[in-house]
Amino acid sequence: MAQYQVRKAVLNGYVDLMLTLGQDPSSLMREAGIGAATLAREGWLPVEPVDRLFEMSAAVTGHDDFGLLLAAARGMSNLGPVALAAREEPDVRGALSIMMRHISLHNEGLRNRLIEENGLVTAEVGPAPNFSLGRQSTEIAVAATCRILREFLHDDWQPLTVCFVHDAPADLDAHHRALGPHVEFGCRFNGVVFYSRDLDAPNAMSDPLLRPYARQYLESLLPREDTTTIDQVRGMIESLLPTGRCSSTYVARSLGMDRRTLHRHLTESGESFTSLVEAARIELAQRYVAHRDRPLTEIAEDLGFAALSSFSRWFKDRFGCSPKSWTPAHEPRARRPVDIPEEAPPAD
Repeated sequence: MAQYQVRKAVLNGYVDLMLTLGQDPSSLMREAGIGAATLAREGWLPVEPVDRLFEMSAAVTGHDDFGLLLAAARGMSNLGPVALAAREEPDVRGALSIMMRHISLHNEGLRNRLIEENGLVTAEVGPAPNFSLGRQSTEIAVAATCRILREFLHDDWQPLTVCFVHDAPADLDAHHRALGPHVEFGCRFNGVVFYSRDLDAPNAMSDPLLRPYARQYLESLLPREDTTTIDQVRGMIESLLPTGRCSSTYVARSLGMDRRTLHRHLTESGESFTSLVEAARIELAQRYVAHRDRPLTEIAEDLGFAALSSFSRWFKDRFGCSPKSWTPAHEPRARRPVDIPEEAPPAD
């Protein structure tokens, strides 16, 4: 499992919540591999033991809604430096985009994306590559997203739908109180769906005079430019695959550069647009096919294939078996370039 890190702020409120529920937080933290003394100072923790701690806490307290309880006091400020930059954006679209795009500055185990299409927005919460999030960590992240949107909009704002991949608990009252009346389980993604018009709302917290300083501070925390470009391209590829607009020209234009410049950035990092599309398809295919209740036709469309037959041939070539017979034990074969509708990268 990848050794991702998360800021210790992820445990804000944990001790008080456990004490309220009549449990000793320190013993459970030790069992999970987290020293209680480490919370006394700012810093980072490995994501995996934190994720394990939340699952153990839910089991010990008997609260399936433990993640929701912990998220109840969470808001934008819990995201630290990302929140400082986001709160100075002029509208909700800019603020939420910054928080979704740069979530790894708070939690490296998350890869979020914002998808806007047909008047609707999906704020999708997902795990980083080679990592899986437990139920409680997932519900914390999704509930925190709802709370942040209410900070920008209004306290009684409700999403159209809140989606979870995992199964529904026996009692949905806590989820409805925290997330609204429309919560669905067994979905293909974890996240929040709402109207695009909500993104156009002005951000009342924004100060135009502070905005450039906030952005400069955020940029100082980001990885070097080529790594940042790779991360941006990966995120856009995942968002664009289901739309039929996943092309290097479209991505380059969205990043404010021409196609040749994008190709140069990727080449310097040992990648190409085609190789990133291939890597994204391999990762998403494993995740989607593992969720057996999804039609293969729908999965093929989400991965940008025009027909199920094309997806099936690609899948067998990459994994050595059909999608129906795949299990997590099957490892993908060595990557090979895959044709993408539009064009090959330009020659230097």
